[in-house]
Amino acid sequence: MNRFDFTQVDVFTDTPLRGNPLAVVHGADTLDDAQMQDFARWTNLSETTFLLAPTLPEADYRVRIFTPDGELPFAGHPTLGSCHAWLERGGVPRQAGRVVQQCAKGLVPIRLQGAQAAFAAPPSRREPVEPALRARAAAALGLAPSQVLDARWLDNGPNWLTLRLDHARSVLAIEPDHAALKALATVGVVGAHDPGGDCAFEVRAFAAAAGVPEDPVTGSLNAGFALWLSRAGHLPGNYVARQGTVLGRNGRVRITTDESGDIWVGGTSRILVEGTLTL
Repeated sequence: MNRFDFTQVDVFTDTPLRGNPLAVVHGADTLDDAQMQDFARWTNLSETTFLLAPTLPEADYRVRIFTPDGELPFAGHPTLGSCHAWLERGGVPRQAGRVVQQCAKGLVPIRLQGAQAAFAAPPSRREPVEPALRARAAAALGLAPSQVLDARWLDNGPNWLTLRLDHARSVLAIEPDHAALKALATVGVVGAHDPGGDCAFEVRAFAAAAGVPEDPVTGSLNAGFALWLSRAGHLPGNYVARQGTVLGRNGRVRITTDESGDIWVGGTSRILVEGTLTL
């Protein structure tokens, strides 16, 4: 048996229990793949991460990210939550105000901005969705074809079948057929709120294929949406997206565009549980 420091973080919220929980195992270099997967299945959270010594000189730490059903090359809320946990456990970045995370996707820069952190949206493949598959996804979500304005495959590690809907109300009204969705893919939806509110968009993420019927707050999906829709001219440079509303959460994802045109995905994290794991 080995003992590891353990942290559970609530990500994309400044209010406890209203974000997306993440389990973080520190100093996990002695754990093998099977142990990591078994522990992620046991936590039954959307993701569990394992922090290890980096193998690239530019990185501050290395992370492996597991869902209950498998490993991901990259994910957003695990990136911000792992960074927060690493810093709170005494991690010191090589460069002040900036952390560099190593994951299977590569090196991910993270900016530290007071109580918030933001990762650079990684490159995302964007391809049209076949009309028949778009129709099947809409039907599985209980949507009329007229409610779907556009659809794209977005791949920045996770591969998302994404739909842009006519309004945030349509997003909130979805009652998904999870069995039908599981046969398709991980599916994300976004719809705009009326102007003038504190949030510009409503987002939901359905990942039954990965063992997560609905993810409370999803950084990778929001990153993909921001890259797709901003370059298509549908988004302002800076905005806030809300996610998790139907699940009783109140996630806030903050999207900013810097002077060079790079998009950053940020939010606040809070540590709710600290302790020791024995495996």
